[in-house]
Amino acid sequence: MNQEKTTRQIRALGLCSGGLDSILSALVLRKQGIDVTWISFETPFFSSLAAQKASAQTKIKLITQDITQTYMEMMKSPKAGFGKNMNPCTDCHTLMFSTAGTRMQEEGFDFLFSGEVLGQRPKSQTKNALRYVEKNSGFEGEILRPLSAKCLPETRMEQQGLVDREQLMDITGRSRKPQMQLAKEFGIKEYPAPAGGCLLTDQIFSNRLRDLLWVQETDETRLLHLLKHGRHFRLDNDCKMIVGRSKNDNEQIMLWYDKRQDVRLRHTELAGPDTILIGKVSDAHIRTAAGITAGYTKSKVGEIASIRVIKNERVSITQVVTQAPSDFETLMI
Repeated sequence: MNQEKTTRQIRALGLCSGGLDSILSALVLRKQGIDVTWISFETPFFSSLAAQKASAQTKIKLITQDITQTYMEMMKSPKAGFGKNMNPCTDCHTLMFSTAGTRMQEEGFDFLFSGEVLGQRPKSQTKNALRYVEKNSGFEGEILRPLSAKCLPETRMEQQGLVDREQLMDITGRSRKPQMQLAKEFGIKEYPAPAGGCLLTDQIFSNRLRDLLWVQETDETRLLHLLKHGRHFRLDNDCKMIVGRSKNDNEQIMLWYDKRQDVRLRHTELAGPDTILIGKVSDAHIRTAAGITAGYTKSKVGEIASIRVIKNERVSITQVVTQAPSDFETLMI
């Protein structure tokens, strides 16, 4: 062991998704006496909620940081491209390590670590992908993957004795059995399922994001958040419509509704969706939106429906013939 380790406690900063691998990677290092801290990143596409739960369970300090602005710059042209949908996994990891590395330098941590497992994900966790991330992050040689360390080249941290390689793991592949056994040994009983929590892997969400970026040509943060809620309709290149599907949807849509820019519609009497129009809104757009709004209430097809319209904080009533939802499916994103 390096003499440095006997004179002060080594500090490591780890990327945390809140999943089991993140938890175990930190506990493997903490078992060696290393002072571990997590950092979890937030964008409209993924949150730090799971990481917060993991932090509460393990008593490991957690730093959260919103990276939406830099993330959207990366999204415009990811060097390694996208996955099946709008998920730039390799460049996403690169950006996270780059951001964490800056924090490492600013706050005096000795190295970075993550819960990545060699071979667990066929594209983003191969040796080449891990190498790509490390090289392009700007922190080559500063990243440790404790769960697969013995299957990867020895790092500076191990060579200098900051970390005991013999106490690191040699987990590879997609099986979760080794991690589940290790979790039992550490007394970890609660952890999320391994399914991804990133909306960018979802086809419908990705379609909405493509529409926002390349038809509406904006990456405004509130509009990114709105992609997660309601039914989305493209009325034309300049105007988009969002219709709530449930009480929770309505609440979330209203949370991001901007009364100075958007037009809001709702049936005057019947329960139903909150609807907002975003962009350059014409009277024709409002009539179309009113008909669609009526179609998602209990108003019968062919009946006259009264729809309240709020534009520039002025209220008006528009009467439309209720249509069947199938009549406007072609407009749905």
